[in-house]
Amino acid sequence: MTLDHAVAEDRALVEKVASAVRSAGARMLERFDTAPRLAGRDEVVAGIYANDAASLAVLRPELTGLRPQAGWVDDELESGPLPPGEWWVTDPIEGNINHVHGMPEWGVTATLVRDNVPIVTVVHLPLTGETYTGVRSGGAFLDGVPLRHSPKTGIEGALVGTGQAKPGESAETFARIGASVTAMLNRAMVIRVSVPATLQLIQVAAGRMEAFWQFSQVRSGLLAGSLLVAEAGGVVTDTHGRPWSLDSDDFLATTPAMHPAAVEILSAIA
Repeated sequence: MTLDHAVAEDRALVEKVASAVRSAGARMLERFDTAPRLAGRDEVVAGIYANDAASLAVLRPELTGLRPQAGWVDDELESGPLPPGEWWVTDPIEGNINHVHGMPEWGVTATLVRDNVPIVTVVHLPLTGETYTGVRSGGAFLDGVPLRHSPKTGIEGALVGTGQAKPGESAETFARIGASVTAMLNRAMVIRVSVPATLQLIQVAAGRMEAFWQFSQVRSGLLAGSLLVAEAGGVVTDTHGRPWSLDSDDFLATTPAMHPAAVEILSAIA
């Protein structure tokens, strides 16, 4: 099979994946309430699990029907490489913590991974109706319009971001996040610290932000955005500038012009 033929097949698949993701998004929109009543941690956790179950009830059967031979990652907080072959890596509600608190920064994502490389991805934001799609070697798009990274050239004008990957990170990871925020505050124009990762990465892909980094490796939060940024002409590495993979210890997505400065700043964080 030629590269062009493979890309054409993947582009045909992405529209079907988008349909599945939008269906799950519609289910989550029905469950969204801007005036939540959460009494404590137990209610938050229960809401998160209920959301995941509701979204997966739509998402998993549809994606499995599209690629019956593909594996399925049950734990969306897993890290590290996958076994060979195709796998669905989804976040049935990316930004679930925001959803249960009645905040708007959430969506639904699905990525087909082939031999540990993201091939097809869809990120849908039900509150705005926006759908971001990406195909390896086939481009990144927002509702069919090609995405392109920011044209800024100087870190002093950059809007950059980071955040934690999940609750209960190590004290060492929290210290690195804090040190990186301080370092970037002294160099970049503005820094955002928020969750989820994907909703910052789509901004990098769309040219609205210049960089995002993270000191952990939760697959579901990085794979979709990494493909979108790369296909929008951006650069995806670890914080030392080495090629990023699911074996990497940390993550950096930025523009070609910003990459040297971002690596200089972040690689110094112990």
